[in-house]
Amino acid sequence: MTQAADSPNRTNAASGLRFLTELIGWMATSWALHQVGWAVAIAALVLLIGLPAVFGTPGDRPFDPPVAIPGAAMLLLVLLEVTAAAVAPWFAWPTWAAVVATALAATSVVLEQPRWRWLLHH
Repeated sequence: MTQAADSPNRTNAASGLRFLTELIGWMATSWALHQVGWAVAIAALVLLIGLPAVFGTPGDRPFDPPVAIPGAAMLLLVLLEVTAAAVAPWFAWPTWAAVVATALAATSVVLEQPRWRWLLHH
């Protein structure tokens, strides 16, 4: 597969904050959904981790993804992760932790705008 032009924000604060946001989404979602059932929590975790690990837009990461998808589809996966990080803590954690998690997710959205614009054009 031919490597596309590299995505912005690959190795800066936005990338680090995005990863922290993803971790919060993974933890809080599984924590919140375990009240429904462990199988549901594990399925959500597999989806939140597995989909972005398998699908990706060429040039967005230092390696080619196993399954290439358009940038707009990748942006939908990113929005799923950010939404999980912003919403799930309110059902799983104390209010102060949910406020912090939501603030981090919102900051990630702001810092990721150059990458999101890049994704929409690839």
